[in-house]
Amino acid sequence: MLKINYDRNYLLEVIDKVVHKTMTMDLLWDWPCGVAYYGVCEAYKETKKEEYLNLLKNWTDEYLETGLPDWTVNTCAMGHAMITLYEETGDEKYWDIVMGKVDYIRNHALRFGDHVLQHTVSVNNDFPEQAWADTLFMAAFFLLRVGVKLSDKEIIEDALNQYYWHVKYLQDPVTNLWYHGYNNLNKDHMSGFSWGRANSWAAYTMSQVKKRLPKSYLYPKFMDIDCALRDQLSALKTFQAENGLWRTLIDDMESYEEVSASCGIAAAMVENGNPLHSKYVQKALEGILFNISEDGRVLNVSGGTAVMNDREGYLNISKTWIQGWGQGLALAFLTAVLGVEQ
Repeated sequence: MLKINYDRNYLLEVIDKVVHKTMTMDLLWDWPCGVAYYGVCEAYKETKKEEYLNLLKNWTDEYLETGLPDWTVNTCAMGHAMITLYEETGDEKYWDIVMGKVDYIRNHALRFGDHVLQHTVSVNNDFPEQAWADTLFMAAFFLLRVGVKLSDKEIIEDALNQYYWHVKYLQDPVTNLWYHGYNNLNKDHMSGFSWGRANSWAAYTMSQVKKRLPKSYLYPKFMDIDCALRDQLSALKTFQAENGLWRTLIDDMESYEEVSASCGIAAAMVENGNPLHSKYVQKALEGILFNISEDGRVLNVSGGTAVMNDREGYLNISKTWIQGWGQGLALAFLTAVLGVEQ
């Protein structure tokens, strides 16, 4: 069992600040709010504060009046919040959105190879036959949640297939770290860097499979996912900086520490529950709390990042601004910590 020392009341205060700051951001219906509002939903489920749910419901209802964008892998990230809104309100309009996203992913989204989702950020074919770690959060994890809710074996198998092939394409079997992307046309990892947030997307979403999939051990592909996570976390712990954070390029000691990646990695350690990771989570908690401002802004979060051409491309991404994914991953981590018995 994990052993983490924390002040529950203080964490609740910090979570409240982060939620309220997040809901002032005027985010658009895309992956930044998808991750941000996933975090708000996790905060609601852990704290049972109806205010959080109402803030999200009011934002969604107002947005629905303006019209929704076309579906892409990235815009499907908002499906997470729609699942929670439907579960908590029973309003079918939220579930209709969920199923619209599922229909897009299952029947219309670009795929390659063994039915692997191509990462898409627009309706254009921006990245032909490229797999990005980001897809696991935006689409595969979402599919898994829907499949479990519906007890739909085909949807579950499709979700697990995405995990399985992203592991095969993106996890280095020598270092156990994850590359940011894979180009199936060239059969390479493009610039080939172990980007921090890519490792975060992978670790966090893999940690959710065993937690959310009943009798996960009956699915052969789950065994690969579970082992991939085990080996990834065993590698990641060795790259934690003294301040408790992980770097934007995991194995590059000259790259800056980055808080969103750190939140996702630390949250994965909590969710995975290996007691040997307690000291790394404790250290991360201290470092992450240090990077949350009094008004609830998660600091030192890198901006949106494509698979960059070179090292300098990653190192020069700004970490000046508040970002939805930073807010959401911080909430996912802090609420996961609250779930650990003291």
